[in-house]
Amino acid sequence: MAFFRRQPQSEQLKIVIIGAGEVGFHIAGRLSRENKQVVVIDQNSSALRRVTDAMDVQAVQGSGSSPSVLSEAGADEADIILAVTDSDETNIIACLFANAIAPDAVKLARIRNEEYTLYHDALRGDALRISMLINPEVEVVRTIDRILSVPGAVEYGEFAGGRIKMAGIRVEEGPLVGQKLMRFREIVGEGAIMVAAIVRDDRLIIPIGADVIRQGDIVYFVYDEGTRPALLASLAREERIIRHVLIVGGGNIGLRLARLFERKGYHTKLVDRDAERCAHLAEQLDTTLVLHGDGTDQALLREENVAGMDVVVAVTGDEETNILSCLLAKSMGAAQTVTRVNKAEYQPLVRAIGIEHSVSPRLSAVNSILHFVRQGKVLSSISVRGDEAEAMEAVAQEHSAIVGRPVSQLDFPSGALLLAVLRGDDVFIPRGDTVIRPQDRIIILSTRQAVSRVEQALMVSLKSF
Repeated sequence: MAFFRRQPQSEQLKIVIIGAGEVGFHIAGRLSRENKQVVVIDQNSSALRRVTDAMDVQAVQGSGSSPSVLSEAGADEADIILAVTDSDETNIIACLFANAIAPDAVKLARIRNEEYTLYHDALRGDALRISMLINPEVEVVRTIDRILSVPGAVEYGEFAGGRIKMAGIRVEEGPLVGQKLMRFREIVGEGAIMVAAIVRDDRLIIPIGADVIRQGDIVYFVYDEGTRPALLASLAREERIIRHVLIVGGGNIGLRLARLFERKGYHTKLVDRDAERCAHLAEQLDTTLVLHGDGTDQALLREENVAGMDVVVAVTGDEETNILSCLLAKSMGAAQTVTRVNKAEYQPLVRAIGIEHSVSPRLSAVNSILHFVRQGKVLSSISVRGDEAEAMEAVAQEHSAIVGRPVSQLDFPSGALLLAVLRGDDVFIPRGDTVIRPQDRIIILSTRQAVSRVEQALMVSLKSF
C-alpha cells in the first residue's frame, strides 16, 4: 500500500530505503531535504506514518524482501537501494531480488551478524552485488577509538586513509582564545591545518577571518599528523595516556570494544547485568576482568576504583542507563566518559549535563552510507554536528567545475568551504591562487543547505556553482 506518491523528477537521484527504523528514518530525512527522490519500504504502518509526517518521501507498506513490493516501490528505476532493517536475513534477501530487478543499482546492506560478514566475498558476488556491508556496531567502536585519540575531541573523523584528520575540539584555554581567525597562522604556524567550522550556543558557523574563537566554542580543525603538536599547543592541551578503562554493557559493542582495548594493552574491566552473558564474555576475552553487576551501582563503581579510570564507556542498549552510568562515574572522579546514545533528541541533553563524548550507532551508519549516495566521485563523508553539515572527501574529476581555475574564482555557495587538498604525497591547505588539478583529493565542508550544489560542482563541466 502506498501512502502517497510524489511526482518524480528526471534529474533526481532515486533512492529506495528498505526499513523505516532509526537508520532508515534519518537517512531518508537527510536525503529528502536535499531534493532527492526517496522511497521508504516497511511493514510497520506506524513507522511509515512517522516517516511521511516528518518528510516529503514516498512510503510503501510491505516487506522489502518481496519482489512485488520492490517493484511497486519502483526499484527497477532506483539508482541506490539501501537495505537497513533490523533483520540481516531480510536485508540479504532484499538485495538478492533487488539485484534481479535493478542490476545496475548500487546496493548497501546493514549486516550485524559476524558469521555473515565472514562471507564478505559471497555477499558482494554476482548473486547479490552488495557494494557495501554496514555494521553500525563496528563503526561505533571505531568512532570511540578515534575520539579517545585526540584530547578534548567531541567528534573526530579521518580522510585519505587517515592522512587528513578532522576533529571537533572544545576550546577552554590557550593562545587561540579571544583571537580573530585572521591571526590563526601567526599563532599556530604554517602547515596543513585549518579551522573548518565553529559551534557556538548550538549554532554552526562557517567562519571568516574576522570571526573570533571564544572560550567554550567547539572548533572543527582539519589537519595532518605533522601539525597535531602545534594544534594541541595552541589549545593548551596535552596528550593523554590511557591505561585503565571501564566498559559498562557487554553486548556486541561492549565485546568488540573490550577486544580493541586488549589489543591496545589497556587494563580493562567490563560490567554487565546478565550473569549468563558475563560467563560468555569471560570465555571470549583474554585479559579483561568481567564483572557481574550494574553500572549505575555506586558501591560497585567505588569498589572497582572508578576514580582511577582514565575512561568510562557506557554502551548498553538503554540510553538512560548509559547517561546515568557516565554521570556517576564522572562525579566519582573518572577522567573522561563516553556514552552510547541512539535517540537524536538526547544529544543536546548529553552535552548540556557535561558528558564529554557521545556516540550513536545511527549516526555511524548514516556516515557509512552517505558517500555512496553522494554524486560525483565522493570517497568518504562525515556528518558534522548531527546533520547540520557534512565533510566530504572527493576526487576532482577532469571535467568538473572545480578543476582548472584558481580557488578565488570558484563561485562557492554560501555554506561551503574547501578545506584541504591531497596531491600525491603532499597535503596542503588551499590558498586563493591554488588551482585544483584532475585527480586531486579534496576535502569540502558543506552545510546541509549547500550539499546539492556542491555535488553538482563535483559532477558537471563548464558550469559554476
